[in-house]
Amino acid sequence: MAKPDNRADNAIHLQQHIDNTEANLQEAEQYLNEFAGELSTEEKNTIEAKNERRKESIQSFAAEKQDEAGQ
Repeated sequence: MAKPDNRADNAIHLQQHIDNTEANLQEAEQYLNEFAGELSTEEKNTIEAKNERRKESIQSFAAEKQDEAGQ
């Protein structure tokens, strides 16, 4: 039998995702700044692309959290 859909703690989980993603983003930006002269162009581009995806994820999580609050 399927479990009932319990959405009571979705906003909490979404905020945790936002917080974790923001922490990863900040850590990667700090790494880029600290080791800028030592990184290959490819490595730098990979980290920057990943950070762009992180920013998009944060926006998506925030929008979803706002949708949850409206329910």
